[in-house]
Amino acid sequence: MLMAEEKKLKIVVFGAFGAGKTTLIKTIDPQSKHIEANCAGGTTTVALDFGRIERDGCHIHIFGTPGQERFEFAREIIANGMDGAILLIDATCQFDDFTRHLSDSLQEAKVPFIVFLNKYDTVGAHPEMFSGKFGTAEIRKVSAKDRRQSMDAILQFAGRLTPQPHNGHHHAPE
Repeated sequence: MLMAEEKKLKIVVFGAFGAGKTTLIKTIDPQSKHIEANCAGGTTTVALDFGRIERDGCHIHIFGTPGQERFEFAREIIANGMDGAILLIDATCQFDDFTRHLSDSLQEAKVPFIVFLNKYDTVGAHPEMFSGKFGTAEIRKVSAKDRRQSMDAILQFAGRLTPQPHNGHHHAPE
């Protein structure tokens, strides 16, 4: 009897500081691992977040990247060999140059990605301002604090991905 081959995916979460990357990963995997360092004005991720989802023979490894421009080297290392990406955006903030840079880089690298608009239900959110800014990428309103909503969105996205060869076909946004 032949067993179905297990599907293994690497999904990397990109986004600006405070967008909710750590929250998203902790919400979908309470056992997630994260490394944090105190910076001026609060706590920010300077290394990475890592969480896992296992469903129906599919193993999804989700990595969160630092949200400051100066940690480009860490994003490049984390993103090497990714099968897909989530661009997580705080819908209460303006569309900034850093987010545009991440989006453009993902499109140029031909990385399959989806945009999650976090905090869309918060006072001051303007999710409509992001319409049409990400090429053909799907845009979804997803609360990083809502486990079911986050899990459903990630699993639907993962279902459309094809694992890349281990040679690191998809690379980080530069």
